[in-house]
Order: sequence, then structure tokens, then C-alpha cells
Amino acid sequence: MSLRSGATEAIASADLDRKTALAQETATRWFERRLSLRSPLDPPLPERPGRPEKPELVPPTAVERRSLHTVKGRIALLHAIAHIELNAVDLALDIVARYASEPVPHSFFDGWMQVAFEEAKHFRLVRDRLRSLGADYGDLPAHDGLWQAAHSTRNDLTARLAVVPLILEARGLDVTPSLQAKMRETGDLDSAAVLDVIYNDEKGHVAIGAKWFRFLCAREKKDPAATFKQLVRTNFRGPLKPPFNDLARAEAGLTPAFYRSLTAVSNN
Repeated sequence: MSLRSGATEAIASADLDRKTALAQETATRWFERRLSLRSPLDPPLPERPGRPEKPELVPPTAVERRSLHTVKGRIALLHAIAHIELNAVDLALDIVARYASEPVPHSFFDGWMQVAFEEAKHFRLVRDRLRSLGADYGDLPAHDGLWQAAHSTRNDLTARLAVVPLILEARGLDVTPSLQAKMRETGDLDSAAVLDVIYNDEKGHVAIGAKWFRFLCAREKKDPAATFKQLVRTNFRGPLKPPFNDLARAEAGLTPAFYRSLTAVSNN
């Protein structure tokens, strides 16, 4: 088996336990250098990742928001996070499988398989927390915005890195600290602890994205911040939403020069 075939098989799996297990097993075998990168026998990438029948996918505007001061509200938030993490598993694997023929160092694939491994861990953590609250992933509707946003960049690795780690994952750095605080306020320390794990790992994921985005820009002799802005305007709908966690973003290599001019209030 190759890395690309393992990643593709995990993406295609509609059994979420199997998907996350395959993601982690493939990552481990790759780290141990027991897999080739690709093979002529690799299966084609599916158009969409495998999913169970539930949750029902609805437009983002149809996903109800609830107060975190109720158990139902916390379940709704955790369900939304589980959905994000599940998409993140598939997106990390998709970067590996889709771009396995790109002229990039093997360490590129090391980074994204580390991301896939950790996103699988996150999904399981959140799902376990949902179950401890008497709920499960699939109980509530979810939206398809993440996959759609990423799918628009399927033919351009630099654009994919701009959209997935540097917009979508970086957004997690902005919003998670306030969610952690709210969970603690309500006394839900177990959910807050899950968010702590996710937040700390996501910093690394954004850093991996920023590293390889800069690598590709340097190879093309392009300015990273200017290239980012151009790719975002081409490949991402709508402005970036403040407030930004400037410190966490900067620690990950994403400085304000990248994103400040892309907000709704900016004219740049």
C-alpha cells in the first residue's frame, strides 16, 4: 500500500471509526517509512469524502445557534466542532492524496499526515464528549461549507494552503479561546479540556500551512502576503472576520500583513 492509497481509502470510508483509524494507521506507517508515497495502482480520489447517512447537510444559515448555558446548546456547539474536525481529517488526507505527485519534499507529507492524525484524534475526543452528554455526531444537521470552500482549490496547491490552513484553521485560533472561557463559565470543564487539546494542536496545523505556503511562494519568487491576498480574493467567498487572535496567528507564522486588509472594513 502507498501513502496515497491509504489516504484515499480513509477519505472514501463512510464508517467514521474506520476513517479515523485508517487515517492514524496510515500516518503511523508513513512516519515509520513503511509506505511508498504513491503507486500506479492507487485508487482514484472520490469526488466527495465518505459520510454516514447522518448528519443531514443543510445551508450554513440553517444551522441553529444556541446558548452555551444549556446542555442542548453545548451539545450543538460540540456537534458543530465534531463536524469541523471530521472535515479537517478528510481535508488533510486530501492534501496528501491529491498532491502526491507535486514536486515537494517528503517532509510536506509528514506534516499533513501529522495533521490528519491529530484531526482524527480531535474528532474522537469531541464525539466521546458528545456521547457522555447523551448525544452523538449525526444527531443534528450540519453544513457543507468547509468541504465546498476547500474543493474550489482542488487544482492549485498554493490556493489550497491559503484557504484551508491559513483561513479555515486560522479561524479556529480566533474563536476557540472565547469558547473555552464560556465552557469554563458554565462549569463544563470536560468540554473545555477537549477544546484545549484542539486549540494547541491547531496552532501547529496553521504553522504547517504557513511553512509550506511560504515554501511554494519562495520557489515561485512570489511575495507570500501579496499572493495570499490574491488567492483569497479568487478562491474564498466573503471577507475574513475579525476579531483576530494576532498572537496565536503570529506564533504560527501568519502575520497581520497577510490578513488585515481582507476584512470587510478594509479598502486595500
